Amino acid sequence: MAVKEDRFLKIREQMVAQQIEARGVKDHQVLTAMRKIPRHLFVPEEYAEESYGDEPLPIGLEQTISQPYIVAVMTELLNLSPKDRVLEVGTGSGYQTAILAELAGEVYSLEIVPELGKRAAELLTSLGYKNVWIKISDGYNGWPEMAPFDAIIATACAEELPPPLLAQLKTGGRLVAPLGTEQEQYLYLFVRTEEGIVKKRGAPVRFVPFTRHED
Repeated sequence: MAVKEDRFLKIREQMVAQQIEARGVKDHQVLTAMRKIPRHLFVPEEYAEESYGDEPLPIGLEQTISQPYIVAVMTELLNLSPKDRVLEVGTGSGYQTAILAELAGEVYSLEIVPELGKRAAELLTSLGYKNVWIKISDGYNGWPEMAPFDAIIATACAEELPPPLLAQLKTGGRLVAPLGTEQEQYLYLFVRTEEGIVKKRGAPVRFVPFTRHED
């Protein structure tokens, strides 16, 4: 086991250096977190050898784990500090959740697929995270009883940002989400200022669609 873990450690270092830092992500805390988190534990065992590649991977139930570079970019845009309270919409594998937990004070994560939420919660607990709370819920309405948040991240793509999410963002808060259609999606950063919402479009991306419970 020790040899295997050492091999993954070296691969993680290469992933951060070649896929992330070399492509412009400079936040030291983000880079440190991504060197630390054992990404191979967040994918099905048959994909462990591929888990540090520059691509998304299936995690079952028609969901994916995002490519490492996109995770790093989205996390850097959130500009987190140790006291921040973060809302994540779409727990998925729990990998992005773990990265957030390394950087923020409290992480509240919503997952619509019960099997994924339970699996992620068990893994994150086994890894020692005590500042993460996962709720099985439709992410459209956010987590109002825990609002407001310093930062919000959505890891599934909607055509338009759900209004309740912006409403739960503090003044000075940052929200990062992919928006668009199945054919064309872009990453967006929203910042709530005293004057209102500032919106900035970023790079093209590809995420699974934002899903909701049937009425």
